[in-house]
Amino acid sequence: MDSFSRDPVPAEGGTRGASQRSRGRDSLFLMARLRFADEQEGRDVRVRNLSEGGLMAECTRVADAGTPVMLEVRGIGEVSGKIAWCTEGRIGIALDTPIDPKKARKPVGAGTTTPDYAKPIGR
Repeated sequence: MDSFSRDPVPAEGGTRGASQRSRGRDSLFLMARLRFADEQEGRDVRVRNLSEGGLMAECTRVADAGTPVMLEVRGIGEVSGKIAWCTEGRIGIALDTPIDPKKARKPVGAGTTTPDYAKPIGR
């Protein structure tokens, strides 16, 4: 299995690892559209966790840390970032600007123009 640096920027004291994360992450499952800087078309990816500063997604492409990307995330819109780490099948992305991850969890289908069959049950 190919693997690249998981933490390109050392935490204070020069150590690397999960302890450098200062923000909580939400585990979830949502689809997003990911486009690498050298691509014209994006690809669908499954986002597995999301925080203010980054996300982890399932992605078949292997890329170097620091590679710029654009993402279209439901409820949030288009955001830019850079590859933080990459392992075959998974990719970590550090976002260029913080987001509100709760916006990605907002329910869909409750609008007045949404057909009844697409609305959540009990509303």
